[in-house]
Amino acid sequence: MSANRKTVVGVIFGGRSVEHDVSVVTGNQVMRAFDPERYEVVPVYIDREGRWFTGTPLLDLKNYRDEVISMSGVSSAIISPDVRHHGLIVNPTAGRFSKSEVMRLDTVFPAIHGSHGEDGTLQGLLELADIPYVGCGVLASALANDKITTKTILRQRGIPVVDSVDFTRAEWYADPDAIMRRIAQTLAYPMFVKPATIGSSIGITRPANEVMLRASIDIAASFDRRLLVESAVTESIEINCALMGDDRDVRASVLEQPVSWEEFLTYEDKYLRGGEGMKSADRIIPAPLTPELTQTIKNIAIDAFRAIDGRGTTRIDFLVRPDKGEVFLNELNSMPGSVAFYLWQEDGLTARDVVQRLVDLAREAQAEKRQTTYNYRTRLLEQAALRGVKGAKGGKGPARSQS
Repeated sequence: MSANRKTVVGVIFGGRSVEHDVSVVTGNQVMRAFDPERYEVVPVYIDREGRWFTGTPLLDLKNYRDEVISMSGVSSAIISPDVRHHGLIVNPTAGRFSKSEVMRLDTVFPAIHGSHGEDGTLQGLLELADIPYVGCGVLASALANDKITTKTILRQRGIPVVDSVDFTRAEWYADPDAIMRRIAQTLAYPMFVKPATIGSSIGITRPANEVMLRASIDIAASFDRRLLVESAVTESIEINCALMGDDRDVRASVLEQPVSWEEFLTYEDKYLRGGEGMKSADRIIPAPLTPELTQTIKNIAIDAFRAIDGRGTTRIDFLVRPDKGEVFLNELNSMPGSVAFYLWQEDGLTARDVVQRLVDLAREAQAEKRQTTYNYRTRLLEQAALRGVKGAKGGKGPARSQS
């Protein structure tokens, strides 16, 4: 790359997910954070139907009040999985009177929350395209997005998590009474009911009795096919910690205590107070904990990050009983709302510093990927073709293995 050329970063946001609007807010914050002297930001918006677009009007959050995709200067676009393109194909369905354009991207910053973006699917596309990208890889993204699988891995690692019962939507519809018995044998009220792969507190409820529990499960089942019921950790506070790094070096941020009158932070708490995501929620920073408990939480967060092979940035949410010194890891977010910019301010890092470091980590991960052998040449196809030709000449057909 020329020393004078700006690094071209494609920021992908929106998405075919119930967290679409949250992602638009996060994407806008990310795009505004980049230093315009060093980076050229290319907005890549995915609408609610899964259609991809790019164009200058997508840089302005105010434009999303209207039908932004119909604005002048907005074009359809896709990321090609073909490594020869290494970026966006703008106007991919061009006909006789228009033409497609390939826009090369040096790095991609996925700012999508939830389904079809934070769950490893988008990361898989970027791996195929061989484009460096910010954040967790395919495996870590998929693991962190699934609360049930995350709990399984963390338990195996010896990390404390809340007691829970999980099941599928099909199991619930087939025999709800059997599921209720399973829950009653393991958990006590109050409880939390959660869709397994949806974030931003969407679909989460706190039932206090059997009638409410049945209704809560029905609600969660409308958002996901895998469901989770957890014991509520009463008399606890929520503590959040952001992490940034990779398997070689990871650092934990200052801890925060979100403050809300609700039993838990709702979607409205997180995203409808001024439109600035988690940044706008009420919070205490640093969290009012002893130095010993603070360090314990940071150590658990780092261990969990490494357990899923994390990369880039994550935010890990804990439930803590300070008087008893009890800590439970609640959720792991591989693409935290607002990219947890506000949690790094105490360390003297601006949003600009954070996005620059995340792009650097993406480039470092790509460089390490280059050390892996993907092209292993053998004579297998040559020999198979030769056997096939001989078989045809001899009237015996292709060689077959003996079983």
